[in-house]
Amino acid sequence: MTRLLAIANADAGSTDDTAVGEVLAALQDEVDVEVVKTSSPADLADELAERPDLDGVVVLGGDGSLHAVAQALHAAGRLADVIVGLIPLGTGNDFAATLGLPPGHVDAAKVIAAGRTRPIDLIIDGTDQVVVNAAHIGIGAEAAAAARPWKKAFGPVGYLVGAAITGLKGLTTPGAKLRITVDGKRLRRKSPVIQVAVGNGRYVGGGAPLLPQADPSDGLLDVSVSYTESPRRRIAYAFSVRRGDHHRRDDVVYLRGRDVLVTGDALRCTSDGELTEPSRHYSWRVQPGALTVYVP
Repeated sequence: MTRLLAIANADAGSTDDTAVGEVLAALQDEVDVEVVKTSSPADLADELAERPDLDGVVVLGGDGSLHAVAQALHAAGRLADVIVGLIPLGTGNDFAATLGLPPGHVDAAKVIAAGRTRPIDLIIDGTDQVVVNAAHIGIGAEAAAAARPWKKAFGPVGYLVGAAITGLKGLTTPGAKLRITVDGKRLRRKSPVIQVAVGNGRYVGGGAPLLPQADPSDGLLDVSVSYTESPRRRIAYAFSVRRGDHHRRDDVVYLRGRDVLVTGDALRCTSDGELTEPSRHYSWRVQPGALTVYVP
């Protein structure tokens, strides 16, 4: 019988505890599953190290939890040996949407029980951290920073509050001067940049299709660069991101590649929902088919 380890958040409340119980009930007839609760990357690494013969890991959470498990497997050199299942119990559940997972936790558990898998790509950044879904710098990262105080209280609505706050500030904020290189070729456009996004997943921030054409199994990362300047065009850009058609705008460059380098003004980055301190240097490269996941 397939042996799985289910990873839950040690800080989860009673509602999540109930969901975990329902997930285990849906899995236990098909797989041998054990649940543990972790509260830090060190806890997670220890739990995985104690089980060297695992067949798979079930992530009970959102993009941040999935990122933590993928990072732990990457650090341990076990990406090729451990299948990952995702039960969308997070705030945004953006990568679950890209994979086509059902939103209900019991239905998502049934996907794992059915046993169908698919290899997906991972992105590795310049600090050897994985990106499962997406990373972006510029106005999106500033919106994530503004949403921090609101996210816990209001869930996905917190993203909208952060976006509204950032949007008001960003109408007149100058864009960044950046040098952007994709597969060794520098983008020719030199206008100030308001956002750079790279990723495998289509959605960020609770459902905004920032990389609407992304395919996590195509061996490439999607890249979106916005050179939007005037306040009017920035408002239009924000609405087009929500619709998922911004990649057709004349002030946006959308392409695919295997590695990306960004240097220039210091900017914060949000990577799978986690914010970094401002940096003048970012790089990302794709690792095709590095992670195997359960899919419908």
